[in-house]
Amino acid sequence: MLYQLHEFQKALLNPLSAWARAASETFMNASNPLSKIPGSSRLAASYELLHRLGKEYKKPEFGIQTVHAHGRDVAIHEAVIVTKPFCKLIRFKRFSDDVEVITKLKADPVVLVVAPMSGHHATLLRDTVRTLLQDHKVYITDWVDARLIPLEDGDFGLDDYVHYIQEFIRTIGAQDLHVISVCQPTVPTLGAISLMASAGEQTPASMIMMGGPIDARKSPTAVNNLADQKSFDWFESHVIYKVPPPHPGAGRRVYPGFLQHAGFMAMNPQNHMQSHWDFFKSLMQGDEDDANAHIRFYDEYNAVLDMDAKFYLDTIKTVFQDYALPNGTWKVGDELVKPQDISHTALLTIEGELDDISGSGQTRAAHKLCKGIPAERKDHYEVAGAGHYGIFAGRRWREKVYPKVKSFIRDHQEIHKKTKARPPALGSKTSD
Repeated sequence: MLYQLHEFQKALLNPLSAWARAASETFMNASNPLSKIPGSSRLAASYELLHRLGKEYKKPEFGIQTVHAHGRDVAIHEAVIVTKPFCKLIRFKRFSDDVEVITKLKADPVVLVVAPMSGHHATLLRDTVRTLLQDHKVYITDWVDARLIPLEDGDFGLDDYVHYIQEFIRTIGAQDLHVISVCQPTVPTLGAISLMASAGEQTPASMIMMGGPIDARKSPTAVNNLADQKSFDWFESHVIYKVPPPHPGAGRRVYPGFLQHAGFMAMNPQNHMQSHWDFFKSLMQGDEDDANAHIRFYDEYNAVLDMDAKFYLDTIKTVFQDYALPNGTWKVGDELVKPQDISHTALLTIEGELDDISGSGQTRAAHKLCKGIPAERKDHYEVAGAGHYGIFAGRRWREKVYPKVKSFIRDHQEIHKKTKARPPALGSKTSD
């Protein structure tokens, strides 16, 4: 019933939110006499805040139209390469009419960004993608909201996630590919590449793992403690609900996005309250830059998706309760995941000093598991002063983390070239 109650509440709030928006515009519009009355700016700000607290947040667009690459602004075209029931593989194709720039674009390394399926949409990594596009050909996994997926498409578990990553790697081509996994997908990404190595398949040139729970026993955070302290049955009975009509996925068992969002907000309630108060003051003072920055952040932060129950529960048990990957007991289907079989893929792990989601050492644990990778092809970077989001978005990502990632990819691209034949260039004559 909880999901139905949430939908009912949303139906009640939508008209109120729309009215609040109209009222805010009334008191802000300079041509309206009401905007001249004393206190109009306070009324306008109050109604705008009410609108944003009550509105429904849709999935944002990536909205990347151009980037600066190789000294020129190049156009970006977003294209869906593979469509699966639970995910789309998107490529951000770069275009230029400068022959010299085209040549450089074609020579850039290929990167697959594996976005997390942990509540937010892949657009949360917009800054990651935009920055990478300066020097790389970029693909990203765009996970689909489970409430939009009909029951006939079946369940989606952790094993399916692994198989999706493998299919995407094969589609793009493992040769000269660099795989960046952010947060939760570090585990299935390592699983996917491990299984490919065990089967004798070609594996990517490098894998870059950022802030993920490879070994969640290390420096446990509040997220880890919750998963460890509650039983598997508790999660199944307390956070799993069926999608109600009229959504396409009606009847599907999911971990609802609105519950995840409540959890996000509960982690730092004072910070969110202060942020909304600052937004209110910015509106009153006419500070459009600060107000717009708040809007951009919360348009993304408040847009959440449902996760299929099987995937969520598989992840709780495998990653946070059984610690199956570091214990060497994780099986995908009947195949044991053996990271020690990886030998030709370089490894870079990145952690934030102040990360309160994936604690210190959780991602670095991948080095101990990947015994087959030579020491000279491994590296670890701890980002001073960075929290979880700071390692893949914002100033620290652009100024500290990205130069390290770019350098690591370039170095191991060259090493890879010496031992592997280069595949045909991707793209057309006018693009990368």
